[in-house]
Amino acid sequence: MYQVIARKYRPATFSELISQEHVRTTLENAITQRRIAHGYILSGQRGTGKTTVARIIARCLNCVNGPTAQPCGVCPSCLEVTTGSSVDVIEIDAASNRGINEMRELRENVRYRPARDRYKVFIIDEAHQITNEAFNALLKTLEEPPEWVVFILCTTESHKIPTTIASRCQQFSFRSVDFGELVARMRWICEQEGIQTDDEVLAVLAQAREGSV
Repeated sequence: MYQVIARKYRPATFSELISQEHVRTTLENAITQRRIAHGYILSGQRGTGKTTVARIIARCLNCVNGPTAQPCGVCPSCLEVTTGSSVDVIEIDAASNRGINEMRELRENVRYRPARDRYKVFIIDEAHQITNEAFNALLKTLEEPPEWVVFILCTTESHKIPTTIASRCQQFSFRSVDFGELVARMRWICEQEGIQTDDEVLAVLAQAREGSV
């Protein structure tokens, strides 16, 4: 079955991630040393790897060999995170699930242990769109979370995350991807797909993306 290029070549490990070395190094060290936070905020412009890194963290934490900074990629947990079918890694789009009722439902879900894996990971995309009332409902859970829960909030507008939430999470700011790295990545994808191109075309595309993969 055909798979779009954005999904086909999405990094599945920290070693495949382009740019964001500061994020990668810190998270790899933290996971290796078992210094795992219960809440993370990943912020930056679109296309810099926030949701990708959130999924990599989930894979690292729940891999059969984990917690490990180098997930195997072949165990059921790793494969299910890749396909988005893991029952213990819950992805929530805050753009359409932003209200207090959704947060109360999430808070109820948090109480139950993972069905199979080591951690229950909640990835909340576009987290800045959650209402203030919903954030207040989430605050108590972030203050005293069960040991098996990890929250990862991804946002393009970190200034809209309430201070009460931000102060209880580790924060990582994603940079725009370097022009040269963008060109190199696109060149590599073209080679994998058997597409003929030249550096001038790739440079135009990279410039149009303004640091977004």
